[in-house]
Amino acid sequence: MAKPIEIAQVTYAAPDLKLMEKFMTDFGLSCVSNKDNVLYMRGSGEQHHIHVTHYAEKQRFIGASIEVSSQEDLIELAKLEGSSVMQPSRELGGGYEVVMTMPDGFEIKAIWGREKHTKATERSAFEFNNADHKPRLNECIRVKRQPCQAIKLGHFVLHVSNHDASVKWLEERFDLLHSDYFVPPGEDGPIIGTFLRFNHGAEKVDHHAILILQSDWVGVHHCSFEVIDLDAVMTAHDYLVDKGYQLECGVGRHMLGSQIFDYWKDPFGFRVEHYTDGDMLDHHAQPVKFNGTATETTQWGMAPGLEFFQ
Repeated sequence: MAKPIEIAQVTYAAPDLKLMEKFMTDFGLSCVSNKDNVLYMRGSGEQHHIHVTHYAEKQRFIGASIEVSSQEDLIELAKLEGSSVMQPSRELGGGYEVVMTMPDGFEIKAIWGREKHTKATERSAFEFNNADHKPRLNECIRVKRQPCQAIKLGHFVLHVSNHDASVKWLEERFDLLHSDYFVPPGEDGPIIGTFLRFNHGAEKVDHHAILILQSDWVGVHHCSFEVIDLDAVMTAHDYLVDKGYQLECGVGRHMLGSQIFDYWKDPFGFRVEHYTDGDMLDHHAQPVKFNGTATETTQWGMAPGLEFFQ
């Protein structure tokens, strides 16, 4: 079983790479390369790229890549039924990959050895002066409405035709833990959604790296990028409003995971999220079942409409 380190990237296809580049730049990513019919975008963190778009006449979600801890992990994954051999990566940044396919056809790559960038985050998070603790002294916050830096790809969410089979497929390949569950509103079961986090033992990890949701419709629900703090979320929100992009839901705070969120649609209809202040868990955290309604998934702020979950 491979030890996952980080969600490295999500991969899409779209008919206009320049249009995608413009949106993702306004969303806070930077272009690594846009040639040979492939667009590579990076965040301000170390990953060589975190969002990839291949040119195609019709837009679609292709899959995601997960960085693993060692070349030995790739060798073990390559032995599993349906896996490719371990091979040099076909993408910029080099390294090695094993290509796998989930039951619904999503391409999942395990990667190792890819080049890293030097971190390029422009500022540290602002200290927050709350009623009990006021660490910011003789410093003022002065922010502009502008693109915030997307630091890393935090998670992605998939609608699948068979929840249990998809979760089992992922667990057979990667060392994962369950963080929380969705069950139908007002009921105790069955489980129709599972938040999965990486198992790093006593080390803190994000509440989830992957969310699997049972659905009549198969596809990606959204991908999500972490930003430095609340001011980054809010100033980017206003900037994207001014640019005329399509807001779907935000700003608000999730119930499960606690993230402050802001959801937008890219020019091809794919959801993308900015988030900050999510829960951090270790291996001691135990999952709970959430059986509330769609609006109850938001603690405060703009609640999602019913179509958000369809």
